[in-house]
Amino acid sequence: MKSNQINIPYKEIPRAEFSEEIKLLEQHAIEAARKAYAPYSHFLVGAAVLLQSGTIVTGSNQENAAYPSGLCAERTALFSAGALYPDDPVVALLIVAFSEGKRVDMITPCGACRQVLLEVSSRFNRSFQVIMSGEQRAIVLDDNKMLLPFAFDGSDLPKE
Repeated sequence: MKSNQINIPYKEIPRAEFSEEIKLLEQHAIEAARKAYAPYSHFLVGAAVLLQSGTIVTGSNQENAAYPSGLCAERTALFSAGALYPDDPVVALLIVAFSEGKRVDMITPCGACRQVLLEVSSRFNRSFQVIMSGEQRAIVLDDNKMLLPFAFDGSDLPKE
């Protein structure tokens, strides 16, 4: 048996070093989180997607009493971007979360969202940055595919 290891490169950026772009995306994500519909979990998540054109599309989590009929903020934002701007590739995705009125230190996409992130990068044949922003710092992955090692990317599906 052979053992291997997967290394995932990421950056940790203190709030004082946030670029203007990260600050802008964070502001949009926070505004989106405030619009979340989360009457069951009270866990408010906001996402901001930066497109290549400079357009920013936001989304928030939308819960439903009939779990799992709701939708995460990341997928809400990415699906909106895909529907409204189908030819404009994603450059970055920033997410924030609030629980019990306080900022969550680090928020990561759920498994379903990670799969959708992979599909979006496959759609445009390019990776994009994922920024998981907390109160004091952000964790930044320059390649969204690093969130889902050994991913199912559809390459084994039948070709037309």
